[in-house]
Amino acid sequence: MITAGERARAESLLARLRAAGAHPVEAALLQPAGTLLDLYGEDIRARAFTTQDPAAGEMMLRPDFTVPVVQAHMAEGAEPARYAYMGEVFRRQEEDPTRAREYLQVGFEVFDGARPADADAEVFALISDLLAPWAPVPATGDLGILIAAVEGLTTSDRRRAALRRHIWRPGRFKRLMDRYTGQSEPLPGRAALLDHVRSEGAMSVIDQAGPSVGLRTPADVATRLAALAADAEEPAITRAEAEVIDTLLTMDGTMTEALSPLRDLAVDLPALSPAADRLEARAEAMARRGLTPETLPFAPARGRTAMEYYDGFVFTLSARGRSGQAPVATGGRYDALTSVLGQGRSIPAVGGVIRPGLLEDTP
Repeated sequence: MITAGERARAESLLARLRAAGAHPVEAALLQPAGTLLDLYGEDIRARAFTTQDPAAGEMMLRPDFTVPVVQAHMAEGAEPARYAYMGEVFRRQEEDPTRAREYLQVGFEVFDGARPADADAEVFALISDLLAPWAPVPATGDLGILIAAVEGLTTSDRRRAALRRHIWRPGRFKRLMDRYTGQSEPLPGRAALLDHVRSEGAMSVIDQAGPSVGLRTPADVATRLAALAADAEEPAITRAEAEVIDTLLTMDGTMTEALSPLRDLAVDLPALSPAADRLEARAEAMARRGLTPETLPFAPARGRTAMEYYDGFVFTLSARGRSGQAPVATGGRYDALTSVLGQGRSIPAVGGVIRPGLLEDTP
């Protein structure tokens, strides 16, 4: 249940965002599901409250503001803008019934491609300033670094696409890396099956297997078998490149400390150089706003289990002394999302949300 105090706190935060130059916007409580759920990723798909509308099809209670705000902005064009909003969001909590299923979000979104590093710093600094009375614990990351590393691997487009798709699923990502580097043992009979596919053709294998069972058609299965056979012929990802990925997944320090190791890793994986440049520009923008990148916690892979539309800078602000609680604020960059929803247009964008219900009444 949302209390009067929580709502008053949310309204106060919204007023400060508006005073900072953000235009207030709203989003419908009932949102179309379908492709929008795909944009959120597996976590929100599993936790969304959905229903069926006879005329509009599958609908969902609003699980988040960012996607509908991006959708509305891109429908009008791709001009620079700053938005603020406040309202309820809804998420199922089957794994932890004690967590709220309905709670308030207050958010700030910046659409501006002129100086992305400055926009990152603007969002993080503003939300940090709003929460300063509560002295939250900050943490930052940059999924763009891991994405750049994957895109720079010397391997097939198919393998890069698979790794990119599963960046937000750490277990699946590791299994793929183990397979692509030759570290995992093949399943029993897999090599013989793929040899058969290469010599006799996928449809021949399917015809010999007996009656079709399940939702996939024989053509779907044949396409998948042919893809697996082709993938098995690919050379393994090199040890040097795999070590770069491993290092990025485990790196943890401060934003400034990350710069030198990233430059070193770019020797083995040159695609990391532009990502390192972006991180350096962001650190400088943070410093110009009075923040301290030399003490700001940073890990490139932080945020891998958050919203799947984040593809660059990410951050959290957590309440002190409550490590098991969800962060009081989260945010990040989502440039690709504007392309998906932009009908041919795109604009760099970054934003963040605050959960007023997780803030103590007296900071």
